[in-house]
Amino acid sequence: MSVVDRSLGEVSFQPQKHRDVIVRRRDGTHAYHLATVIDDADLGVTDVVRGADLLPSTAWQLALHQALGLSPPRYLHLPVVTEPDGSKLAKSRRSAPLDHDGTAAQLRQVFRWLKQETPPPELKSAEDLLAWMPKKWDPARFAGSEYVTVDA
Repeated sequence: MSVVDRSLGEVSFQPQKHRDVIVRRRDGTHAYHLATVIDDADLGVTDVVRGADLLPSTAWQLALHQALGLSPPRYLHLPVVTEPDGSKLAKSRRSAPLDHDGTAAQLRQVFRWLKQETPPPELKSAEDLLAWMPKKWDPARFAGSEYVTVDA
């Protein structure tokens, strides 16, 4: 099974690694992958954008789409930001939180990590940067990148 990801290109999943999909847990609760596929279909979701660390779950979600006769969404997996030691930047690891006073500078840094066009210097606020970015957003600029390491 494979999927054409909008940043990683064609990704093939190995059947021996991605075996049967669990649809109901032992406690009777429906599993996340089934709930996600049903919710997305019900809401008419056409595009899924998430971190590349979640790429393996795409195999199970595609299998469920196929089994249920549903059209799968398009996928785009963003590079995951990692610490200099290679670990995922995350609250659960107690990574440094964002500084609310430096939001615009931090957005500029993220644009740089994702290899996006450099915003003009006259855009000073986070609001201005976020309004400018959708017109310039280009996933092809980080194509093939699963991880981006923060500057040490």
